[in-house]
Amino acid sequence: MSAPVARRRLRLGVNIDHVATVRNARGGAAPDLVRAAELAIAAGADGITAHLREDRRHVRDADLDGLTELTRRIDRPLNLEMAVTDEMVAIAIAHRPHAVCLVPERREERTTEGGLDVAGQHNWITPAVRRLREEGGSRVSLFIAADPTQVQASADAGAQVVELHTGAYCDALRQGSADAQSYLDHLQAAAAQATALGLEVHAGHGIDYDSVDPVALIPEVVELNIGHFLIGEAIFVGLENAIGRMRVLMDVARGVAL
Repeated sequence: MSAPVARRRLRLGVNIDHVATVRNARGGAAPDLVRAAELAIAAGADGITAHLREDRRHVRDADLDGLTELTRRIDRPLNLEMAVTDEMVAIAIAHRPHAVCLVPERREERTTEGGLDVAGQHNWITPAVRRLREEGGSRVSLFIAADPTQVQASADAGAQVVELHTGAYCDALRQGSADAQSYLDHLQAAAAQATALGLEVHAGHGIDYDSVDPVALIPEVVELNIGHFLIGEAIFVGLENAIGRMRVLMDVARGVAL
């Protein structure tokens, strides 16, 4: 049995994709993603996450250039979410972000649905992981469901990190479903398994103020990546206030002095 994991301050990665969604609805340059990233960091984010989709529905290549320059200048990590394609691997290698999170992607989906099938696509994912690590110098994360087979496959593929998909848990909690506890149990078990295999554990998707506490209390989790909810809440209270409240909730859950 592995030793218990010490409780520590959680890192917060803020996904700013939907700032770009608002911009793209009208065209032009506003609202500006780099400005949003700067505000997010000032409000308590530890890093910035951006998903460069194949169809460029929100973040675009020029945005990635600006975010790369900013995060290097202020010495904060950029986490690039992307599909496992030759095009995306080449872009990541060229930009060399601090981290790359490989996610499943379908053109018709509204948002990322479920996790990567690492076990079933091992022969495709493993070479991509190797190239991103060796040629791009990035830490590689795989976005997976809280499933023991996928956790083991992620370790076998050479990833350094897994990001557990929290969407099913957050949806069940929001709906008052009795399944919420079962989903949380699976997240806890997957986090413990991943840590025992030497993987760093992140979590994300669908997290809001009501669901963050139970996820933050999983001691093996070291980072949460949250986007859509924070951008939506910012419409009412401002980006800095939205992120600031999430930061406080995460710190309180972990018992970290404010």
